[in-house]
Amino acid sequence: MTGDEQTADVESALRSYGISVEEIDGGDPLELTYMTAFPGREVHHGEIGRALNTLIDRAEADEWDPVRVEATVVRSPGDVLGTWHAEPEWFEALMTYEISEAEFSTRVLETLSHADEPAESEGQS
Repeated sequence: MTGDEQTADVESALRSYGISVEEIDGGDPLELTYMTAFPGREVHHGEIGRALNTLIDRAEADEWDPVRVEATVVRSPGDVLGTWHAEPEWFEALMTYEISEAEFSTRVLETLSHADEPAESEGQS
């Protein structure tokens, strides 16, 4: 399977999980831009979960080799709501039961940034 075929398969799988893929580059890192179905002020955590579950399912079925995932969430084309990422080691640790699903989710959510947040807000209460 070529890289283009793998990317098309990942895109198709994401769409089947309800992720509205705007753009995808299946290289390393996998760069994903998707349009949220929840265009509020914050990135919807359930939507992140659906995208990640798609990738986890594909990895467990040996249909995707985990790489860093860099996701950009948009409200509409060009209107960025936020970004998040996941490291390949996190996928591997989850699949080998070294970390729990809760730990995996926590790690990803700690990378979440919203476009409306000032850069200095990280780590502040």
